[in-house]
Amino acid sequence: MGKSALIVEGGGMRGIFSAGVLDAFFENDFDPFQIYIGVSAGACNLSSHVAGQYQRNLRVYTNQMLRPDFISAKKFLRGGHYMDLDWLWETFQREDPLDVFAAEQATRMKSFIIVCTSVNRGHAVYLRPCADTWLDQIKASSSVPLFYRNGSYVNGEWLMDGGVADPLPVQEAIRQGAREIVVIRSRPLGYVKSAGFETFLTSFLFKRHAELSGAIRKASLVYRNAVSLIKNPPEGVMIHHIAPSRSLRTHRTSQDLNSLKSDYHLGLEQGRAAILQIRSGNLQANS
Repeated sequence: MGKSALIVEGGGMRGIFSAGVLDAFFENDFDPFQIYIGVSAGACNLSSHVAGQYQRNLRVYTNQMLRPDFISAKKFLRGGHYMDLDWLWETFQREDPLDVFAAEQATRMKSFIIVCTSVNRGHAVYLRPCADTWLDQIKASSSVPLFYRNGSYVNGEWLMDGGVADPLPVQEAIRQGAREIVVIRSRPLGYVKSAGFETFLTSFLFKRHAELSGAIRKASLVYRNAVSLIKNPPEGVMIHHIAPSRSLRTHRTSQDLNSLKSDYHLGLEQGRAAILQIRSGNLQANS
C-alpha cells in the first residue's frame, strides 16, 4: 500500500496561509501522513506542526517576523540582509524556540524532508533533519537568494532556498512511495509563475555561481512543470490541493498585521473544510 504525504509550499510571509491550514489539522487531530516535505517557509511551518507547537507559527508571523529587525531595506542598502534570518533565528530561540526534540521524536518512524538548493550544483537537495541539525536545515531552505545574502552551509555544502530548484516537490514525494498527496499551496490554483525582473536581477548577481544562476532562470519553468504534474499525476497517485480561494492579502515580505490575520483565518477555514472533504473522499483532486 502506498504512503500518504503532506507537502507545504514556501512563499515568505505568505506562509501564514499554510500556518492556518496546519493549525486546522492540529485542532482536528488530522495526521494520516507518513511523509512530510517542506520548502522554505513551508518547512518552518511543518516543523512547528510536527513538534506539536499549536499556533507557534501564528505567534512568530505576528510577532517576531513583524519587527523591523527582520525585514529591512535599510539593512540591505548598508550591505546586510533584506530578510535577516540570523537575527530571526536568534530571536526565535530566545523568545519562542522550536522544540526540535519533539519534532524529531514525532517523526522518528516517518520521513521529514527539507528541500534546499545547492549553490554549486544548482540541484535540489533533500535533507532529513535530526534535533541537532533541524534549525540549520530549515534556515538553509529559507535562505532566499538576494534577500538573505549568505545562504547556509550544511554538511559542507552551500545551500539556499529550496523554492529555486523544487518549489512543489511532488515528484520527490512519489519517489518516496507516496500515492496520496496533499499539497498546501501559498498561491491560488490558477497562479502561473513567470520570470520577472527579480529573476533576472538575482540570476545576474549570482552569475559567478553558474549552476545556481541557471537554476534561478529556470525556476518558473520548474514551477509550471510541477503544477502540471499535480494536475496530471501518474496512474495510481491521487493529489489534493489546498490552495487559497483568493489572492492572499499578504505578499512575500508583507508586515501588515491585519493582512496576516486575515490570511491565517482563511487557511483555518480552508483547512477545516479540506479535512471534512478528504475524510469523506469528496475533496476535488487535481483541480
